[in-house]
Amino acid sequence: MIRNVTPEDAADICSIYNYYIKNSIATFDESPMTPEEIALKIKKTTARYPWLVFELENSVGGFCYAFEWKSRPAYKLTVETTVYVANEYRESGIGKALLSSLLKMLKEYNFRNALGSIALPNEKSISLHEHLGYKKLGIIQKAGIKFGKEIDVGLWQKRL
Repeated sequence: MIRNVTPEDAADICSIYNYYIKNSIATFDESPMTPEEIALKIKKTTARYPWLVFELENSVGGFCYAFEWKSRPAYKLTVETTVYVANEYRESGIGKALLSSLLKMLKEYNFRNALGSIALPNEKSISLHEHLGYKKLGIIQKAGIKFGKEIDVGLWQKRL
Protein backbone atom coordinates (compact mmCIF):
# COMPACT_ATOMS: atom_id res chain seq x y z
CA MET A 1 0.00 0.00 0.00
CA ILE A 2 1.30 3.46 -0.92
CA ARG A 3 0.70 6.15 1.66
CA ASN A 4 2.11 9.41 2.97
CA VAL A 5 5.14 9.12 5.20
CA THR A 6 4.79 9.49 8.97
CA PRO A 7 7.50 10.21 11.57
CA GLU A 8 7.11 6.59 12.73
CA ASP A 9 8.56 5.45 9.38
CA ALA A 10 11.95 7.01 10.11
CA ALA A 11 13.64 3.84 11.40
CA ASP A 12 12.57 1.74 8.39
CA ILE A 13 13.56 4.48 5.96
CA CYS A 14 16.88 4.82 7.74
CA SER A 15 17.56 1.11 7.33
CA ILE A 16 16.76 1.21 3.60
CA TYR A 17 18.79 4.36 2.97
CA ASN A 18 21.79 3.24 5.01
CA TYR A 19 22.06 0.12 2.84
CA TYR A 20 22.58 2.37 -0.19
CA ILE A 21 25.01 4.64 1.66
CA LYS A 22 27.19 1.65 2.55
CA ASN A 23 26.86 -0.41 -0.64
CA SER A 24 26.06 1.80 -3.59
CA ILE A 25 26.77 4.96 -5.55
CA ALA A 26 23.02 5.68 -5.69
CA THR A 27 23.61 8.29 -2.99
CA PHE A 28 26.73 10.33 -2.39
CA ASP A 29 26.12 10.36 1.36
CA GLU A 30 29.01 8.51 2.99
CA SER A 31 28.06 8.26 6.67
CA PRO A 32 25.09 6.22 7.86
CA MET A 33 22.18 8.28 9.12
CA THR A 34 20.20 7.89 12.33
CA PRO A 35 16.41 7.59 12.59
CA GLU A 36 16.43 11.02 14.27
CA GLU A 37 18.18 12.57 11.26
CA ILE A 38 15.68 10.91 8.91
CA ALA A 39 12.76 12.14 11.05
CA LEU A 40 14.08 15.70 10.79
CA LYS A 41 14.48 15.30 7.02
CA ILE A 42 10.89 14.05 6.77
CA LYS A 43 9.63 17.04 8.74
CA LYS A 44 11.56 19.56 6.62
CA THR A 45 10.69 17.93 3.31
CA THR A 46 6.98 17.39 3.91
CA ALA A 47 6.50 21.03 4.87
CA ARG A 48 6.39 21.70 1.12
CA TYR A 49 6.79 18.48 -0.86
CA PRO A 50 5.18 15.02 -0.91
CA TRP A 51 6.94 11.98 0.53
CA LEU A 52 5.44 8.53 -0.01
CA VAL A 53 6.20 5.10 1.40
CA PHE A 54 5.26 1.64 0.24
CA GLU A 55 4.01 -0.26 3.26
CA LEU A 56 4.57 -3.98 3.04
CA GLU A 57 4.06 -6.47 5.87
CA ASN A 58 3.87 -3.69 8.50
CA SER A 59 7.15 -2.14 7.43
CA VAL A 60 8.38 0.20 4.74
CA GLY A 61 9.52 -1.56 1.57
CA GLY A 62 10.49 1.64 -0.23
CA PHE A 63 10.12 5.39 -0.23
CA CYS A 64 9.98 8.24 -2.69
CA TYR A 65 9.88 12.01 -2.30
CA ALA A 66 10.33 15.32 -4.05
CA PHE A 67 12.51 18.16 -2.87
CA GLU A 68 13.71 21.60 -3.85
CA TRP A 69 15.93 21.62 -6.91
CA LYS A 70 17.25 25.16 -6.54
CA SER A 71 16.45 27.77 -3.93
CA ARG A 72 15.78 30.78 -6.17
CA PRO A 73 12.07 31.65 -6.66
CA ALA A 74 12.35 31.22 -10.43
CA TYR A 75 12.75 27.45 -9.89
CA LYS A 76 9.77 26.99 -7.56
CA LEU A 77 7.83 24.86 -10.06
CA THR A 78 10.71 22.41 -10.59
CA VAL A 79 11.51 19.64 -8.13
CA GLU A 80 13.98 16.80 -7.90
CA THR A 81 12.66 13.32 -7.18
CA THR A 82 14.28 10.35 -5.52
CA VAL A 83 13.22 6.78 -4.89
CA TYR A 84 14.75 3.95 -2.85
CA VAL A 85 13.53 0.38 -2.44
CA ALA A 86 14.63 -2.04 0.27
CA ASN A 87 17.27 -4.34 -1.18
CA GLU A 88 15.15 -7.46 -0.65
CA TYR A 89 12.30 -5.94 -2.71
CA ARG A 90 14.30 -4.59 -5.65
CA GLU A 91 12.80 -5.38 -9.05
CA SER A 92 9.41 -5.99 -7.42
CA GLY A 93 7.67 -2.99 -8.98
CA ILE A 94 7.69 -0.97 -5.76
CA GLY A 95 9.94 1.76 -7.21
CA LYS A 96 7.73 2.15 -10.28
CA ALA A 97 4.56 2.30 -8.18
CA LEU A 98 6.04 4.87 -5.81
CA LEU A 99 7.53 7.17 -8.45
CA SER A 100 4.40 6.96 -10.60
CA SER A 101 2.24 7.97 -7.61
CA LEU A 102 4.61 10.78 -6.71
CA LEU A 103 4.52 12.18 -10.25
CA LYS A 104 0.73 12.24 -10.19
CA MET A 105 0.79 14.14 -6.89
CA LEU A 106 3.35 16.63 -8.19
CA LYS A 107 1.14 17.36 -11.19
CA GLU A 108 -1.86 17.88 -8.88
CA TYR A 109 0.27 20.28 -6.80
CA ASN A 110 0.97 22.24 -10.03
CA PHE A 111 4.67 21.53 -10.25
CA ARG A 112 5.85 21.66 -13.87
CA ASN A 113 9.12 19.72 -13.97
CA ALA A 114 10.48 16.69 -12.15
CA LEU A 115 14.21 16.05 -12.36
CA GLY A 116 16.03 12.83 -11.63
CA SER A 117 19.77 12.81 -10.92
CA ILE A 118 21.23 9.36 -11.45
CA ALA A 119 24.76 8.37 -10.45
CA LEU A 120 26.17 6.34 -13.30
CA PRO A 121 26.21 3.54 -14.18
CA ASN A 122 22.71 2.60 -13.03
CA GLU A 123 20.75 0.98 -15.85
CA LYS A 124 17.82 -0.03 -13.62
CA SER A 125 17.25 3.55 -12.44
CA ILE A 126 17.61 4.88 -15.99
CA SER A 127 15.08 2.31 -17.21
CA LEU A 128 12.63 3.21 -14.44
CA HIS A 129 12.83 6.93 -15.11
CA GLU A 130 12.56 6.58 -18.87
CA HIS A 131 9.64 4.15 -18.54
CA LEU A 132 7.82 6.87 -16.59
CA GLY A 133 8.51 9.50 -19.24
CA TYR A 134 11.70 11.17 -18.06
CA LYS A 135 13.95 12.32 -20.89
CA LYS A 136 17.74 12.37 -20.66
CA LEU A 137 19.18 15.88 -20.59
CA GLY A 138 22.85 15.07 -20.28
CA ILE A 139 25.72 13.91 -18.10
CA ILE A 140 27.81 15.85 -15.64
CA GLN A 141 31.16 14.14 -15.86
CA LYS A 142 32.97 13.27 -12.64
CA ALA A 143 30.38 15.17 -10.60
CA GLY A 144 31.01 13.28 -7.37
CA ILE A 145 33.37 10.97 -5.58
CA LYS A 146 32.37 7.82 -3.72
CA PHE A 147 34.39 4.80 -2.65
CA GLY A 148 37.46 6.65 -3.97
CA LYS A 149 36.13 6.79 -7.55
CA GLU A 150 34.92 9.76 -9.60
CA ILE A 151 31.27 9.27 -10.56
CA ASP A 152 29.35 10.73 -13.50
CA VAL A 153 25.80 11.92 -12.85
CA GLY A 154 23.08 11.91 -15.48
CA LEU A 155 20.17 14.33 -15.38
CA TRP A 156 16.67 13.34 -16.56
CA GLN A 157 13.57 15.55 -16.82
CA LYS A 158 9.86 14.85 -16.90
CA ARG A 159 7.48 17.65 -17.87
CA LEU A 160 4.42 17.45 -15.70
